[in-house]
Amino acid sequence: MTELKDTSSRSFVSVNQSRLTGTVIAFIVASLITLSFAVPLYWMIVTSLKGDAEVFLNPPTAYPHTVVWENYTKALNNIPFFDYLRNTLYYAVFSSIGSCLSSALVAYGFSKIRWVGREWVFNIVLATMLLPGAVTMIPTYLIFRDLGWTGTLLPLIVPSFFGSAYYIFLMRQFIQTMPDELAEAARIDGCSEFGIFSRIIFPLIKPALAVVFLQQFLLAFKDFMGPLIYLNDPSQYTLSLGLQQFQGANGQEWGPLMACATIFTLPLFVLFFFTQRYFVEGVTFTGIKG
Repeated sequence: MTELKDTSSRSFVSVNQSRLTGTVIAFIVASLITLSFAVPLYWMIVTSLKGDAEVFLNPPTAYPHTVVWENYTKALNNIPFFDYLRNTLYYAVFSSIGSCLSSALVAYGFSKIRWVGREWVFNIVLATMLLPGAVTMIPTYLIFRDLGWTGTLLPLIVPSFFGSAYYIFLMRQFIQTMPDELAEAARIDGCSEFGIFSRIIFPLIKPALAVVFLQQFLLAFKDFMGPLIYLNDPSQYTLSLGLQQFQGANGQEWGPLMACATIFTLPLFVLFFFTQRYFVEGVTFTGIKG
C-alpha cells in the first residue's frame, strides 16, 4: 500500500514537472517571437531620435547618445501632417462603417432567410476572395473614371458599402450561432426582415462588428495602392502617400524619415491599445462559435 502511494506521488510530481517544463518552453518561444516583432519597431523609434552622424555609425548604437527631437519637428513641418491625418481618418472611419453595415446585412440574408440557391450564391461570393486585386484593378478604375470619381475619396469609400466576401463570411458564421427561434418569433409578431435585422440581430453581433470595424480601419489606414491610384491632388493625400512623399524629398535623412514613420504608426498603436479587448473578444467569439 505504501509503495502504491509512493508510486502515485512520484507520478504526480513527474506530471507537474512536465507541465512546468512545457509552460517555460512555451513562454520562452513566445517571448522570442514577440521580440522578433518588436526589434524593427524599436530600431525605428531609436533611429528617429538619432542625429545623421550617429545613424550611420558602425557598429550601430543600441540607443541614441544624443537625442535629436528636431527630427520630429522636421517630419511635422515638411508635410501637411494633420491634413493627411484628417483625410486618412475620413477614409478609414467611413469605409469601416460601410463594411460593418453592408456585410452584416448581407450575412443576415445568407444565414437567417431561406431562399432558393442561397448556398450557391454564398459559395460564389466566397469564390471572389480567390481573385487577386490586380485582376480587377483596371476595370474598377475605368468604372470610377467614367463616374467622374477619380481625384476624390469616393472610390476608396463607396465600395465598402457593398460588402466584402471575407467580412460577410465572418458575420455569417457568427449570426448562424444564434437560435432561429429569435427570427421566427419576430416574424410571427409581424416584424419585417429588416426590422428583425436592425432590432434583434444587429445589437447581438457587436463582437463581430468590432472585429470587422477594426480590421477595415487598419487596412484603410495603411492602404497605399488605393490612394496612389485614385488621388492626384496633394491636398487629398492620405498619410501613406504623405510618408512616400516625405521619403522622396528626404530619402537620405534617416532620422526625420523614421520620425515620420513613427508618427504614422502612433495612431494605430493608440487605437489598438484602447480596443484590443474588443478585438480579442470578437476574434475569440467568432472563432469558437464559427
